[in-house]
Amino acid sequence: MSDINTDFPVPAFLHTLLLEQYGEADCARIEAGYQAKRAASFRVNPLRATNKEAEETLSALGLSFSRVPWGESAYLLFGAGERELRRTPLYERGGVYFQSLSSMLPPLFLGAKKGEDVLDMTAAPGGKTTEIAALTENGAHITACEKDAVRFARLRYNVERQGARVNLLQTDALRLDDFLRFDKILLDAPCSGSGTFSADGGGAISPKLVENSAILQKKLLKKAAKLLKKGGELVYSTCSVLRKENEEALFALAGTGLMPVPLEPFGGLPLLPSAEGTVCVCPDALYEGFFVAKFKKIS
Repeated sequence: MSDINTDFPVPAFLHTLLLEQYGEADCARIEAGYQAKRAASFRVNPLRATNKEAEETLSALGLSFSRVPWGESAYLLFGAGERELRRTPLYERGGVYFQSLSSMLPPLFLGAKKGEDVLDMTAAPGGKTTEIAALTENGAHITACEKDAVRFARLRYNVERQGARVNLLQTDALRLDDFLRFDKILLDAPCSGSGTFSADGGGAISPKLVENSAILQKKLLKKAAKLLKKGGELVYSTCSVLRKENEEALFALAGTGLMPVPLEPFGGLPLLPSAEGTVCVCPDALYEGFFVAKFKKIS
């Protein structure tokens, strides 16, 4: 296999990292996933609509869709359906939210419950934040952080549109008071995007971005450990398939009192080899590349 696919040029450094980590067969799977034309996916927002309403709208438009087995409100939409659905009153009132299937996974693994204090450390644009609100029927006490002003505005817009009850903080999660405590924490960490690389949108990936992302991820993980209540649970996720940002970043939790909670992957996920108990999704025609791990604070 050459360093660069001439039909779809993956940066040489990224190809080398993938080849070293996964070997030729899985490297080829990942790079084929980069080239795949991915079907649109969305979830119905039960705070604004029902699955029946969504399916009736889709059927009336003559759109082709299917349910996702592991997601109570998750759907795949085929053809040019996304453009059509975005024009409907259902979409306008926040009844559906377009979100990649992979990004729907972390809130499901988090398993937040009504009455719990939940922190989303890097929340924009709000897909996972509002998913947690939907899964708990607005019964969890959710705090969502975003430091960037433009991204924070987008987060606020999505939260309000979907009717989610969330305490929004325009701040860096690293600046949160260490005396705060949460039952559940979602850290969907900033990353290189090596799982979502594409010819159109992935050109910014670089060795420096991978290195800087790993440094920030470790800082955020250590902060999450401080903010988690004893008995509380942390879900860490990235849209990267690189071990440096995934398994190796988790070394930051050593000595923090957090222990791994093995994840049972949902059926049908295109998995890549990863540390025991973690889930690493291979990019393909349905999924973006994604990594998820879970921990519980025992001391």
